[in-house]
Amino acid sequence: MKSDIVDRIVIALVVGTLALPGLVLAAEGQQGVQEEQKRAKDEKQQQRKDQQQLERTQRKSEQEQKQQEHRVQQERKQQEQKQKQDQQQLERSQRESEQYQKELRARQQQQQERIERQSQQIQQERAQQQRQDQIQQQRQQQRLSQQQQQQRIREQQQLVAQYRQHLEQEERLAREHAARLQQQKRMAQYRFQEEYLERLRQQQIYLRDHRFDYDNDPYFYSAPIYRYNRGGKYYQTNEYGARTLRQAVRYGYEEGFRAGKADRDDRWRGGSYKDSYAYRDANYGYNGYYVNRTDYNHYFREGFRRGYEDGYNSRYRYGRNDNGNYSILDNIMSQILGFQNLR
Repeated sequence: MKSDIVDRIVIALVVGTLALPGLVLAAEGQQGVQEEQKRAKDEKQQQRKDQQQLERTQRKSEQEQKQQEHRVQQERKQQEQKQKQDQQQLERSQRESEQYQKELRARQQQQQERIERQSQQIQQERAQQQRQDQIQQQRQQQRLSQQQQQQRIREQQQLVAQYRQHLEQEERLAREHAARLQQQKRMAQYRFQEEYLERLRQQQIYLRDHRFDYDNDPYFYSAPIYRYNRGGKYYQTNEYGARTLRQAVRYGYEEGFRAGKADRDDRWRGGSYKDSYAYRDANYGYNGYYVNRTDYNHYFREGFRRGYEDGYNSRYRYGRNDNGNYSILDNIMSQILGFQNLR
């Protein structure tokens, strides 16, 4: 019995000894599994973090790409809008240029027609004056003496020389006035002044090239037949001087009407007929002969003032319009000049 117990104990010790390494191995194996599971878990967590980071990076990249696409679209839209605005501006500039060219051609055509009408009118006046000259020559009962004729010629030559100097001095004033009109953006008045100055230049060329025949011109030996009052004083003149003063009134009205119409087109309310360079100059149509320049200027301005009022107010109180040819009424001209026959 006792021997059996001992044997069992021995066997148990042997078995325990043999089982101990297995238990150790089992424990180590279990620990290895746990560590492997932990590593797997850590790897999964890292993979999950990496995946999340990758997803965040992708979302950020997509967002940046969308923003870039939006910026590109905005820039393209702005560029298209700018191109459209540039195109519209170009079209407006082209239309304005075409309109300006059209208006320029129309003004040139009107200017040409006006010159032709004036030429025809001058020819008609010359023919009429030739007939009147013949009548006047028949009516004149006396003729100036040779001494009086030479004295008149000398005075006339002095007047012509002074007038030529005056025209040269006026060019500077005309340029200054033109610049002032441009600053005020009075383009219709500016164009009128340029046309007026061009007529003055043509007039100056005529004075420069023309050779006047003093000895054979009847003005220098014709006796006075009219008298007129200017500034409270009476002056005398013959038919040729009277004709020049009528021309001053007629040209003054015509230029005044155009100046008034130009200010009306510019909607200019800050000035009057006295502000016009043509009014201050008052020399258009004057060639330096037959009358004193002061007299010509005075009657030109009298016609100009009335023409300006008609043109600015778009009416015909003092004159009439015959297909763009503005002329003062005969009764108004007679009132202005007030000629009295000496015979």
